[in-house]
Amino acid sequence: MTASAPALPAFSPPGPLSLSQALDCIVAGVQRKLAVVPTDETPIDDIVARCKQGDRAAFRVLFQRHRSDVARLVFRMLGPKADLEDIIQEVFLQVFRSLGDFRGEARFTTWLHRLTVNVVLMHRRAARSRPNFTDEVPAEAEAHTAHPDDDAIRRERIRAFYAVLDRLPEKKRTVFILHEIEGLSPTEVAEAVDAPVLTVRTRLFYARRELIQLLRQEPTLASLADVMLRPGSADLAAGEVRESTP
Repeated sequence: MTASAPALPAFSPPGPLSLSQALDCIVAGVQRKLAVVPTDETPIDDIVARCKQGDRAAFRVLFQRHRSDVARLVFRMLGPKADLEDIIQEVFLQVFRSLGDFRGEARFTTWLHRLTVNVVLMHRRAARSRPNFTDEVPAEAEAHTAHPDDDAIRRERIRAFYAVLDRLPEKKRTVFILHEIEGLSPTEVAEAVDAPVLTVRTRLFYARRELIQLLRQEPTLASLADVMLRPGSADLAAGEVRESTP
């Protein structure tokens, strides 16, 4: 953290400055210039304003400050996919291109959530038009894993949960992830998906109900249906999804 500039004398005596006073003025001027460089403690409104002016240092700070949040949301919306990093980079490319449209009418994090959701949904729609190559472990590879460790079991549990979650209709799936796993309030979800709060609550109700039915159809996940009856516990059903987020 940059130290505050030393206070100048309350008044300047007549005549030339002393050496000490001159040095104080020089140090204060240097520190004022250094303070212009954005840091992790710079308010987000200032960071955004400087990004709009083409300040690359400010955009670097914005990226470093929000990358983990974007990565977490992308992971929770897509599950353990191989191209997560590419999507994260695409999100920030869109941030760079669209930041001029941000008017501050909503919080920056809300705007970023909405943009991230849109990028992920575009990715999912594009993926449907491509051949589907699964990332399941080949049978011969499984044969060499007679006693999988806890991490392997946990990863498989998460993969299986997301495979079930992926069967929900897109709009229901999105609000479910944002509310139950990402932890946004219904109002925040409504802002992120640009829908009325009542619509979001309705989608959440049906998403939970449909997911419970789908879980009960899967032998390895059927016991999690009871967990899903408790709102806010979807992360447990996913095998501690939050702790598994990059």
